[in-house]
Amino acid sequence: MARKINYDNWSKEELIKELRRIKETKYGLVWHRDLPEEKIDILINPDARTPNEMFPNEMAGKPFPVLKEVKGKEIKGDKGKPVNLLIEGDNYHSLAVLNFTHQEAIDFIYIDPPYNTGARDWKYNNNFVDIADPFRHSKWLSLMEKRLKLAKNLLKEDGIICVTIDDNELAPLWMLMNEIFDEQNHLGSIAIRNNPGGRKTDRKVALVHEYALFFGKSSEAKISKIAIPPEEKTHTYLQDTDGSYYEKRNLRKDGIDSTAINKKGKLSERYYPIYFDPKTGGVSTQKKYKIEILPIDQKREKRIWRRAKEAIDIMFKDGNLWVKEIKGVYQIFYKFRGGLEGQMPKSIWYDSKFSASEYGTQILHSIMGQRELFQYPKSPYAVMECILAGTSRKNAIILDFFAGSGTTGQAVMELNKKDDGNRQFILCTNNENNICTDVCYPRVKKVIKGYKNSKSENVAGLGGNLKYYTCDFVKAEPTDKNKRKLVSESTEMLCIRENTFELVQDESDFKIFKNSDKYVGIIFYEEAISDFKKAIKKIKGHFNTYVFSLGDDPHEKQFADVKNKVTLCAIPEVILKVYREIFK
Repeated sequence: MARKINYDNWSKEELIKELRRIKETKYGLVWHRDLPEEKIDILINPDARTPNEMFPNEMAGKPFPVLKEVKGKEIKGDKGKPVNLLIEGDNYHSLAVLNFTHQEAIDFIYIDPPYNTGARDWKYNNNFVDIADPFRHSKWLSLMEKRLKLAKNLLKEDGIICVTIDDNELAPLWMLMNEIFDEQNHLGSIAIRNNPGGRKTDRKVALVHEYALFFGKSSEAKISKIAIPPEEKTHTYLQDTDGSYYEKRNLRKDGIDSTAINKKGKLSERYYPIYFDPKTGGVSTQKKYKIEILPIDQKREKRIWRRAKEAIDIMFKDGNLWVKEIKGVYQIFYKFRGGLEGQMPKSIWYDSKFSASEYGTQILHSIMGQRELFQYPKSPYAVMECILAGTSRKNAIILDFFAGSGTTGQAVMELNKKDDGNRQFILCTNNENNICTDVCYPRVKKVIKGYKNSKSENVAGLGGNLKYYTCDFVKAEPTDKNKRKLVSESTEMLCIRENTFELVQDESDFKIFKNSDKYVGIIFYEEAISDFKKAIKKIKGHFNTYVFSLGDDPHEKQFADVKNKVTLCAIPEVILKVYREIFK
């Protein structure tokens, strides 16, 4: 039983903070974060040994993160296609950078964080978390909270995040998601059969499934319908002569809403005769052929037709309606063409293709040519299905900041191939055990360019573009020297922010980049403004221009003669505003 809290020696600031925490706490989600050592002893377990490691802000007092491109790892596959990003480094640093480059720009986030089962599969503050650590769950929650808060900033207003997890942290994660994204924005939870053999245990139920929790950023978010191929429908769909699919259905309606006589005793307009000529096969509601067919069922009860009277003759003329005699009774059938446009995903996915043990491991092995490179890689099919549920946009930007073996990157490329989409992925992962350099990057590269699988068969590449970045740091103290240093190291971040990667002019004091529809200028020294203006006067187009300034003034007066050609922004202030908020 926890000891009663003694607030006698708490400072005014500590008490105010504690009151705010209590008021903001939902569902009893309280864990050890931000409290000094002695307060944890009182609040949590007074008899336990106090751990040496607390839960500090990972970046408190540390330098600001920037990105550096590894040029030798760039992949150019399709000039007109989006540039995908792979960022090597702690995902907290990567998310901080993305808060500058992609704020409110991401359509869908998919992550598969460490499940915190007690295995040596994840670190907190560079230390492995042991299963006997009494603060194990608190450390996991602290790690997730910081990252989820940064991730929420990246989502569009109707954006969705999906987090996969198992029983071990399901309840705490769910409450944390409720706290960060709001309970009303929980869009559903799906149980996915990912290990049919079950995780073997001595005293617990063998775990066969895991969960995917879907949350929207706001009330604008909604789960998307997933299109179902005809061969995967429970009903039998047939292919028509024009290549489209239809389902053969009886025109007579059945069920509780199919009766021809309403509660007031009136006959429905959908109860009418359809005439049929058995010699010619003709069908009409106008010409009174020999056979009259009414929507009467086997119990001789009056029903209604599924279509209005005026539609029947058109359907017959277009070849979408016909009559067939079954056991001496004439039945009218029509071609139902709905049902394939999509249906809401169900809360249980049990198909074997979603299984990590059945598909995830085999697919990674087939691509990389060796086993045991990564424990329990996700099945690309499971990730593809999560993406389709999370966004219907074929040009969506999809982020995975626990990228691991790169399954999400492959899933995005497979989807683009399947439906001719233009989706872009951003993968963030550390390089623990060389997971980024030896698994994630080689896998993505092979899927883009093609490879020889484990059976020595040639597999064609899916195409695409990729840029590889590593996290670096610039000192955070607000000196003029550090501001200049941050600007000199910000080129890659600005190019990512503007989605412009083609170098047009490379000068020591300024650079110009472009993509298909715009230009971006970066001016590193105020003295270079004149030379930059001369350069852009020779180029037709508009320039988003980032200009070094010790404050937030982008030197507008000096651009007065080209003001219609430029949109100005002061750097590094535009970056520092984001970082001050994150690392305050």
